Amino acid sequence: MKNVRNVAIIMLLALGVAFLPGGGNAVDTITTALVMGFFAGISWMLYTLSRQNQLTLATLRDSRRAILYGAVGLIMLLIAGSDKLFSTGGGTLLWIVLLAISVGAIWKVWSEANTHSF
Repeated sequence: MKNVRNVAIIMLLALGVAFLPGGGNAVDTITTALVMGFFAGISWMLYTLSRQNQLTLATLRDSRRAILYGAVGLIMLLIAGSDKLFSTGGGTLLWIVLLAISVGAIWKVWSEANTHSF
């Protein structure tokens, strides 16, 4: 019974979007608010992680810290420019390659920082 109620609510919302004037604008507004909330959550998570790992970040060599921050910055630029890059096939491929390079760089720095070599 609960599932039927949930489906009915979704159908009612879909009818409002499809047939009410300005329904598309409302969807755009809600989507933008959700995306902004998602990015705010990611920002808060990164802030919390940096506060919890302050000593680890401080003990990284300058070159490793630059690689880490550069990779995070590249991911932010990829998110910001995703609309332009996804408009072509080559741009999509470039986006995937750059994302893989960034994630690989972050993984490498993280694994070196957590390896205990005495």
